[in-house]
Amino acid sequence: MISDHLYIGLMSGTSIDAVDAVAVTFNSNGIELIHSHSEPIPQDLKQQILDLCHPHKDSVQLLGETDHRLGRLYAKTSLSLLDKAQLKASQITAIGCHGQTIRHAAPSEGNIPFSLQIGDANILATETGIPVVADFRRKDMALGGQGAPLVPAFHHYAFADAKINRVIVNIGGISNISILPIDGACGGFDTGPGNVLMDLWSQTHLGTSYDHNGDWAASGETHQALLQQMKRCDFFSQSAPKSTGRELFNQHWLNSQLTRFSELAPQDIQATLLSLTADSISEAILELDIPVNEVYICGGGAYNNALMVKLSKQLPKVMTTEPLGIAPSLVEGCAFAWLAKQRLNHQCGNLAEVTGAKRQTILGAIYLP
Repeated sequence: MISDHLYIGLMSGTSIDAVDAVAVTFNSNGIELIHSHSEPIPQDLKQQILDLCHPHKDSVQLLGETDHRLGRLYAKTSLSLLDKAQLKASQITAIGCHGQTIRHAAPSEGNIPFSLQIGDANILATETGIPVVADFRRKDMALGGQGAPLVPAFHHYAFADAKINRVIVNIGGISNISILPIDGACGGFDTGPGNVLMDLWSQTHLGTSYDHNGDWAASGETHQALLQQMKRCDFFSQSAPKSTGRELFNQHWLNSQLTRFSELAPQDIQATLLSLTADSISEAILELDIPVNEVYICGGGAYNNALMVKLSKQLPKVMTTEPLGIAPSLVEGCAFAWLAKQRLNHQCGNLAEVTGAKRQTILGAIYLP
């Protein structure tokens, strides 16, 4: 059913492969998906984004140009979604746009915390004629929070069950978990790399943007010494709240880990990177102080068959979010549509117990057409 309260959610994540868009409505039964659309990110634009993520390649000129190009790509994606769904801009209450993260410095001793997402929301608003809510993370950080992950609040809204202890695992470039116990509380944190390292290794050795179905990883064998060395990274032993990104888990980090393992076959390294993702997720869940009954996977990692098989061997009742009513690739887009609704309704969007902020707060800035 299409109502007057339609929202669009836009998400482009750490993997930098596409802009995913959803049109949704919210009613007494929860969230209803109306339509979806995915727009590939052109390779030259992806390279600009990657350069901005690299402290030695960024520049103010590159930042301005990429911010502009992303704003236009977000607008193109939104207009294509409207066309596919046979909707008019006037029917949409707002667009929730996460933006593209180019730098995330979580609060820690000795650094100035900040999180920067780009993609000009003014261009998005004026080219679509629809109000836009963007810049979701910085208010949480202004209150001392990590600014991430933000999806646990939406996962609680959409997926919590009063009779079942659930964990939702979002596996994008980085992985994070949302803890949904039967008592109504909600927790969550980043667990470490999701697809980012596997994608980097696939790009280097296969010339592909990712390892399709995890087939290449499945052809190799996990190297335990390398795996245990990688798991000694300080991030894995940190207590929540915690968040991470390409600032830590990147090509430089991977190269440094492989220094003593240059003799390993590339497929064995890929298998080991998959094991790192699976183990860091599984160990985080198994160390929780509640018995977990169900684990639901969303994000691109849900389509990696080898990763799903490994997680299924390590955790109870693993499945994708499809049975809960939202396809794995669309969950984050739905989350930012929901965060836009929260902003317009003057309701909080963060969970202080997840991000470490001093308090809950309203997230996002509004950009009018």
